[in-house]
Amino acid sequence: MDETRTMSREEAATRLRALADSLARHNSVEFERDGGRITVAVPDEVSLKVEVELGESNEVEIELTW
Repeated sequence: MDETRTMSREEAATRLRALADSLARHNSVEFERDGGRITVAVPDEVSLKVEVELGESNEVEIELTW
């Protein structure tokens, strides 16, 4: 699943908070796509990668792997 959407900074923050809350409280996260839900099980320990790219177009990429 790969999704890119344009939204306000506040909307992006709301989505990131919801993801963070789900990670903190549950052992899974859910995503909605095409009217369906995808549930991904997440273990107690994960690797977090934060990448910042500055230039003509700026980017902050956050990646969780396990």
